[in-house]
Amino acid sequence: MKIAVTSQGGSLDSQVDPRFGRAAYFVIVDTSTMEFEAIENQNIAASGGAGIGSAKNVIDAGAQAVLTGNCGPNAQRTLAAAGIKLFTGLSGTVAEAIETYKSGKAVEASGPNVKSHSGMDA
Repeated sequence: MKIAVTSQGGSLDSQVDPRFGRAAYFVIVDTSTMEFEAIENQNIAASGGAGIGSAKNVIDAGAQAVLTGNCGPNAQRTLAAAGIKLFTGLSGTVAEAIETYKSGKAVEASGPNVKSHSGMDA
Protein backbone atom coordinates (compact mmCIF):
# COMPACT_ATOMS: atom_id res chain seq x y z
CA MET A 1 0.00 0.00 0.00
CA LYS A 2 1.27 3.48 -0.85
CA ILE A 3 0.95 6.12 1.85
CA ALA A 4 1.75 9.83 1.59
CA VAL A 5 3.24 11.39 4.72
CA THR A 6 3.61 15.16 5.02
CA SER A 7 7.21 15.87 5.86
CA GLN A 8 9.62 18.69 6.65
CA GLY A 9 12.35 16.87 4.70
CA GLY A 10 12.84 14.20 2.09
CA SER A 11 13.60 11.11 4.19
CA LEU A 12 12.04 8.62 6.58
CA ASP A 13 13.97 10.33 9.41
CA SER A 14 12.43 13.74 8.66
CA GLN A 15 9.80 15.17 10.97
CA VAL A 16 6.13 14.98 9.98
CA ASP A 17 5.02 18.39 8.72
CA PRO A 18 1.92 19.39 10.71
CA ARG A 19 0.44 21.10 7.62
CA PHE A 20 -1.01 19.19 4.68
CA GLY A 21 -1.47 21.79 1.95
CA ARG A 22 1.73 23.66 2.72
CA ALA A 23 3.90 20.73 3.80
CA ALA A 24 7.48 20.99 2.53
CA TYR A 25 7.44 17.45 1.14
CA PHE A 26 5.26 14.42 0.63
CA VAL A 27 7.12 11.21 1.32
CA ILE A 28 5.37 8.45 -0.60
CA VAL A 29 6.05 5.14 1.16
CA ASP A 30 5.29 1.58 0.10
CA THR A 31 4.33 0.11 3.48
CA SER A 32 5.24 -3.45 2.51
CA THR A 33 8.83 -2.66 1.47
CA MET A 34 9.39 0.76 3.12
CA GLU A 35 10.78 2.01 -0.20
CA PHE A 36 9.99 5.68 -0.59
CA GLU A 37 10.03 8.66 -2.89
CA ALA A 38 10.13 12.27 -1.68
CA ILE A 39 8.14 14.84 -3.64
CA GLU A 40 8.83 18.51 -3.00
CA ASN A 41 5.55 20.38 -2.56
CA GLN A 42 5.27 23.15 -5.14
CA ASN A 43 2.13 24.47 -3.39
CA ILE A 44 3.97 25.59 -0.25
CA ALA A 45 3.98 29.26 -1.29
CA ALA A 46 0.66 29.32 -3.18
CA SER A 47 -1.53 32.30 -2.41
CA GLY A 48 -4.59 30.04 -2.46
CA GLY A 49 -5.62 26.52 -3.34
CA ALA A 50 -2.62 24.89 -1.66
CA GLY A 51 -4.71 22.13 -0.09
CA ILE A 52 -6.44 21.17 -3.33
CA GLY A 53 -3.17 21.31 -5.30
CA SER A 54 -1.41 19.20 -2.69
CA ALA A 55 -4.26 16.69 -2.69
CA LYS A 56 -3.92 16.37 -6.48
CA ASN A 57 -0.18 15.69 -6.06
CA VAL A 58 -0.91 12.89 -3.58
CA ILE A 59 -3.59 11.45 -5.86
CA ASP A 60 -1.24 11.55 -8.87
CA ALA A 61 1.46 9.78 -6.81
CA GLY A 62 -0.92 6.86 -6.30
CA ALA A 63 -1.25 7.17 -2.53
CA GLN A 64 -4.14 5.32 -0.90
CA ALA A 65 -3.84 7.10 2.46
CA VAL A 66 -2.40 10.32 3.88
CA LEU A 67 -0.71 10.73 7.27
CA THR A 68 -0.39 14.32 8.48
CA GLY A 69 -0.76 16.62 11.45
CA ASN A 70 -3.62 18.77 10.19
CA CYS A 71 -5.82 18.97 7.11
CA GLY A 72 -8.33 21.64 6.11
CA PRO A 73 -11.74 21.21 4.50
CA ASN A 74 -10.83 21.77 0.83
CA ALA A 75 -8.01 19.24 0.87
CA GLN A 76 -10.06 16.78 2.93
CA ARG A 77 -12.95 16.92 0.45
CA THR A 78 -10.59 16.44 -2.50
CA LEU A 79 -8.90 13.45 -0.87
CA ALA A 80 -12.26 11.92 0.12
CA ALA A 81 -13.61 12.33 -3.42
CA ALA A 82 -10.61 10.30 -4.67
CA GLY A 83 -11.19 7.60 -2.05
CA ILE A 84 -7.99 8.39 -0.14
CA LYS A 85 -8.09 7.75 3.60
CA LEU A 86 -6.93 10.61 5.83
CA PHE A 87 -5.22 10.24 9.20
CA THR A 88 -4.54 13.45 11.18
CA GLY A 89 -2.86 14.18 14.50
CA LEU A 90 0.39 12.43 13.61
CA SER A 91 3.81 13.71 14.67
CA GLY A 92 7.37 12.46 15.11
CA THR A 93 9.36 11.17 12.17
CA VAL A 94 7.91 9.86 8.93
CA ALA A 95 9.04 6.33 9.92
CA GLU A 96 7.33 6.67 13.31
CA ALA A 97 4.10 7.86 11.66
CA ILE A 98 4.19 4.84 9.33
CA GLU A 99 4.69 2.52 12.32
CA THR A 100 1.78 4.17 14.13
CA TYR A 101 -0.36 3.53 11.06
CA LYS A 102 0.81 -0.07 10.59
CA SER A 103 0.15 -0.86 14.27
CA GLY A 104 -3.46 0.33 13.94
CA LYS A 105 -2.98 3.24 16.36
CA ALA A 106 -3.59 5.97 13.77
CA VAL A 107 -7.21 7.14 13.76
CA GLU A 108 -8.90 7.83 10.44
CA ALA A 109 -10.24 11.38 10.27
CA SER A 110 -13.97 11.82 9.77
CA GLY A 111 -13.44 15.33 8.38
CA PRO A 112 -11.04 18.28 8.46
CA ASN A 113 -9.42 19.12 11.78
CA VAL A 114 -8.55 22.77 11.00
CA LYS A 115 -10.24 25.65 9.17
CA SER A 116 -9.44 26.71 5.60
CA HIS A 117 -6.14 28.58 5.19
CA SER A 118 -4.83 27.45 8.60
CA GLY A 119 -1.44 26.51 7.12
CA MET A 120 -0.79 30.08 6.00
CA ASP A 121 -0.07 31.08 9.60
CA ALA A 122 2.75 28.54 10.09
